[in-house]
Amino acid sequence: MKPFPKIHDTYVARAVLGTVLLTWMVLLGLDLMLALVNEIGEIGKGDYGFGKAVAHVAYTAPRRAYTLFPTAAVIGALMGLGQLASSSELTALRAVGLSRRRLSISVAGAIAFLTLLMVVNGETLGPWGDRMSNVVKQTATNRDTVVARYSGLWAREGEVILNAQGGQERSDGSGKTWLELRDVRLYEFGADGRLKSISHAQVAEHRPGSWLLRDVNRTLFDAKSVRTERIPEQQWASKLDTAALTADLDSPRYLASNELRDAMEYRERNGLDANEFEEHYWGRWFYPLNVLALCLAAVPFAFGTLRSGGLGRRLFVGIVFALGFWLAQIVFVRAAKAFQLDYRIAYLAPTLLMLTLSGMLFRRRSG
Repeated sequence: MKPFPKIHDTYVARAVLGTVLLTWMVLLGLDLMLALVNEIGEIGKGDYGFGKAVAHVAYTAPRRAYTLFPTAAVIGALMGLGQLASSSELTALRAVGLSRRRLSISVAGAIAFLTLLMVVNGETLGPWGDRMSNVVKQTATNRDTVVARYSGLWAREGEVILNAQGGQERSDGSGKTWLELRDVRLYEFGADGRLKSISHAQVAEHRPGSWLLRDVNRTLFDAKSVRTERIPEQQWASKLDTAALTADLDSPRYLASNELRDAMEYRERNGLDANEFEEHYWGRWFYPLNVLALCLAAVPFAFGTLRSGGLGRRLFVGIVFALGFWLAQIVFVRAAKAFQLDYRIAYLAPTLLMLTLSGMLFRRRSG
């Protein structure tokens, strides 16, 4: 059995990886510079200086790298294969029996490696970096921003509506963190819509699967009377967790998949609209498939006109493919949102379109 990968697979993969990484660095560098320029107008507010502006933008680098990778992958792959084609190296590889399908597999393998890293990045460093970025800027411009972040917070869990006037995330110093809300009111309704009770807690601390309410004053509305009671501590069994609450405060595009799933389940459980969270959740799942399909659809161009073209033509084709795929996906996703269609179909349709186009181009160039 012949070993895999062979030396020519490694050679093609290295050529593609080199141009993809170079393109990626250029795009990411430009994006970070533009973001820093946009922050100049905010410098001087509170303690927000140039150093903190740089830190604020730097923390967003993982998320920006995740967003820019599909574009960098298709442009870089075309540039790498175009360079091999223009120097007749692709012709030489074909002459020794390397098929176009095998070349495509070599390219896909190189792109898949970086895609896997980006998937991990999108679930770990990306969301963490965005939160740290917000903390750096908000604490510098407003010292009370952490409390204000939860000010006037409203949430629903079953027949109970929660309102908190403030709160913050606390830590015990060992890495364990929890959410603490202050000045909390719980409005409990019956199945008939009648208000059953109002509970006012000075502090509500989140625990796995429940909340610990401290210093609770509860008013109960019976059929013909009203009574009050004071409770030092009370457990409130609720699936309402930190992820569900912060999902209302953070943009869904900056949340990890597990946080998006929790937010979706919370909204579906309480009859709320989970459309936007579902859109981004399935976008994360189809991200690696979309990247590979986009690159494979562009590969056939390396065997045709790109051999006689220069860097400008390769760059143009790469940009056209990336923009075309991006626009097609936006159209399908917006249509799914408007007509209440399955987002999995919306994300899969452009991918199948690209793969079909890739197959047609391969057959034409093989003729």
